[in-house]
Amino acid sequence: MKEKLIQKVIDRIFVELEASGRHVHLTENQCKTLFGHGLTPQRPLSQPGQFLAQERVTVVGPKGRFEQVAVLGPERPQAQVEISLTDSRVLGIASPVRLSGDVENTPGATIIGPLGQVSIPSGVICAQRHIHITPEKAQLLGVKDKQIVRLKTYTRRPVVFEDVAVRVSPNFETYVHLDYDEANACGFQKGDLGRILL
Repeated sequence: MKEKLIQKVIDRIFVELEASGRHVHLTENQCKTLFGHGLTPQRPLSQPGQFLAQERVTVVGPKGRFEQVAVLGPERPQAQVEISLTDSRVLGIASPVRLSGDVENTPGATIIGPLGQVSIPSGVICAQRHIHITPEKAQLLGVKDKQIVRLKTYTRRPVVFEDVAVRVSPNFETYVHLDYDEANACGFQKGDLGRILL
């Protein structure tokens, strides 16, 4: 009984944090060029229907490259490379901070797979920190889709993040997504929580 009450209080106040490393989203045709087939699910991710694929790629920029970069599925209508600002320096790509899917006027990169390579003219971004949230949880916490909030992390090095985008959908599970720069800055560990500040 006590544990259920504690969990109920946690659900009313906090949101769970996740760290999102560099990764790539690919189209069906790009997968065929790079691997000769579609993506092979390795394990599910926290968001329903999303998965980490078995396939890996190399991402190449003007100054450097990253090998064994994760590919997330399922396939998308448009390719996207999500990296941190530190990764941007290594690759030599000035990636803007954008929400996933907002790739207009963004830089491109070369993506290499075991069977071929593709050059994307745009699609390299540093993902804006954001919260995936269900409509029920959004109502509970008093937030709306596309709202920008502040978020306090309850981590080893607590910080307050500004400019956190709220994304509400019945297709989501509630998680905060931080990139590795942000996760390292606050001392994130799996299972850590945050609180939305309005």
